[in-house]
Amino acid sequence: MLEETLTALAAAGGTAVVQAAGTDAWKRLRETVAGLLGRGAAEREHAVLERLDQTVIALESATGNEPVAVQRQEASWQARFEALFDELAEADRQRAADQLRDLLAWLDQQQASQTPQSASITMTATVSGNGTSYQAGRDIRINHG
Repeated sequence: MLEETLTALAAAGGTAVVQAAGTDAWKRLRETVAGLLGRGAAEREHAVLERLDQTVIALESATGNEPVAVQRQEASWQARFEALFDELAEADRQRAADQLRDLLAWLDQQQASQTPQSASITMTATVSGNGTSYQAGRDIRINHG
């Protein structure tokens, strides 16, 4: 039985695989996950790469049933990460967990750099006499009788 932190990490890994599918981050995630789950064996890494490619296909072809497809793929990858952690000796398990944490941190950084930043606008108006001031941060329509 895995400790809760590793189970949560495996879940985060599963979610990350699904969220990165088809994005600019996919290539690095794909290679890192294949290396992590393949554990240095070329045949295993190749099999993981094929599974990752099948994940993209499954997600892209899930028209009308996206939430179910996403849940299935997330659960599938979570189970793979859990199995990896479960199979490894303690020292190797910690190294694998650190690699997955590093990948997740990198993905968070990638996502943050691609998220549009909101602008802050300060408007000030001073009106005297019979003056009128109109201010808007966006579209404005003014009708005078």
